[in-house]
Amino acid sequence: MNKQYAVIGLGRFGGSIVREFSQMGHDVLAIDRDMEKVNEFANIATQAVQANSTDEKVLQSLGIRNFNHVIVSIGEDIQSSILTTLLLKEAGVKKVWVKAQNDYHHKVLEKLGADRIIHPERDMALRVAQLITSEKIIDFIELSHEHSIVEIEVSDKIIGRTLTEMDVRARFGCNIVAIKRGDDIHVSPIADVTLQRHDILVVIGRNEDLNRFEEEGV
Repeated sequence: MNKQYAVIGLGRFGGSIVREFSQMGHDVLAIDRDMEKVNEFANIATQAVQANSTDEKVLQSLGIRNFNHVIVSIGEDIQSSILTTLLLKEAGVKKVWVKAQNDYHHKVLEKLGADRIIHPERDMALRVAQLITSEKIIDFIELSHEHSIVEIEVSDKIIGRTLTEMDVRARFGCNIVAIKRGDDIHVSPIADVTLQRHDILVVIGRNEDLNRFEEEGV
């Protein structure tokens, strides 16, 4: 059975998510108060409807509790975002992800039990800053305030060495969880694999350990 997704709020962020779901072949319901935005996504989403997500009866009529995952991406109206999140959790939606406008909004959403709280601009700013300030990091994903995943291309310094010889976990406290080699991805690589030019290491760990690994290990 295919998973069903709903996106409430069709601004820049919410609209982008609807487009991505559609391109991936997922069923997605697009919801917004603005009929112009609804019309914009009528041929992109599986279904696009004009609705007030703060009205419990409206959500019930849409069968919102049957959706596996609902993303709340309401623009500047924090009150509507909070009330919508509350109604979704009360309806029993399995996963509710919400775009937060600020730290106050974030704290309220946490209290309501939002499954994940997203700060798109702040998250992207952090990611871009990491990429700009590092000559070695190709990509960066923040898992928490203390832990991240990074992709680092191997340098001449470690080409020809094995993971056993590098001993990354013991020396730096982080773990190589995969190696990208061309179009292939080797998950949980064996310890005696020899690193080649253009290999990309996927490394997880504490931010301070990852920084040390980037500076000293590769």
